[in-house]
Amino acid sequence: MHFLGELIIILIVTTLLGQLFARFNLPPVIGQLLSGIILGPAILSWVHPGNIISLFSEFGVILLMFLAGLESDLDLLKKYFNLSFTVAGIGVILPVIFMGTASLLFGMKFLEALFIGIVFAATSVSISVEVLKDANQLHTRAGSAILGAAVVDDILAVVVLSLFTTFSHEGGKSGLTNNFFLNLLIEVIYFGAVWLIYKFIAPYFMKAAEKLEVNYAVVIASLVLALTMAWVADFVGLSAVVGAFFGGLAIRQTPQYQEVNSSVSAIGYAIFIPVFFADIGLSMTFASFIKDIWFIIIMTILALVSKFWAGKYSSEIFGFSKNDANIVGAGMISRGEVALIVAQIGITHHLFPEDIYSSLILVIIVTTVLSPFILNHYLKNLSK
Repeated sequence: MHFLGELIIILIVTTLLGQLFARFNLPPVIGQLLSGIILGPAILSWVHPGNIISLFSEFGVILLMFLAGLESDLDLLKKYFNLSFTVAGIGVILPVIFMGTASLLFGMKFLEALFIGIVFAATSVSISVEVLKDANQLHTRAGSAILGAAVVDDILAVVVLSLFTTFSHEGGKSGLTNNFFLNLLIEVIYFGAVWLIYKFIAPYFMKAAEKLEVNYAVVIASLVLALTMAWVADFVGLSAVVGAFFGGLAIRQTPQYQEVNSSVSAIGYAIFIPVFFADIGLSMTFASFIKDIWFIIIMTILALVSKFWAGKYSSEIFGFSKNDANIVGAGMISRGEVALIVAQIGITHHLFPEDIYSSLILVIIVTTVLSPFILNHYLKNLSK
């Protein structure tokens, strides 16, 4: 029962630190991650990574990506498709080029450098949404551009991650067979099945579940669908988070999605998701901090610049004013939980050197913390 004691400590500290960061208008997720650093081997050594914590963490990341899919507004994406796709597309390409090239210059192998670029390709829009809400700018053209681009960003990041795990055998995932092209065909079939589930199966499945006289039948059905898609994704050689994300997208377009979102959020954020973020912190050490200081500084600058330029100059192409374009650029900077998820997948499957893991997490934290301050700066210019 030693695990129960560790779980109690994790839940208390993640909640308190999350609240502390929220009070200063900073992402609570950073407080949750710091709790793992404080409690783990890096500082207090009260909690250590273990099998049960890892299981809770794995389920937490699946729920987190399922919720990300549930919260992706495809109607908004359709309305601003050209703008959103341009901002997001360039916002994926620039970090991969900038961060990947820098990683090569720091002596990493090509596939390792490419994966580090992918880590910083996604955007966590939840932080920007809170800042935009406070400034009453969420439903402006700039706010809609950020929201739409974030949806595309997440989808592109998931697809790029899928392609990387398909083409790279570095992570020990060579697919269902030993034939690369057969594996690729199987994964294409999987995405075809995802489309069928999205278009036809999910609505009927959820409608049937609604008729059952069982408590939370709709929520159970949604989890069964998402977990099945995650399990099959992992089975065919993709990442389980890919299936969970598309499971969320499939449920999103059903009438029951709000009930599912509310219930799964309660399940996830009450226990499994805090454990996931704490588990990331448990894996960190500061042994190589001084040695990697230039890596941290340069990667932080590139992480900020790549997303900001992508959002800014893409928006200007569509006729945005200079300040509105700056708002879009600043709104795309935050990496947050999405980058943490990809980094965790990378370290689990040995897709980049373990000795830079802590430094990468630190870069993600710094860019995530700085993003609301940069966005606020440009929002204040609107009132001048």
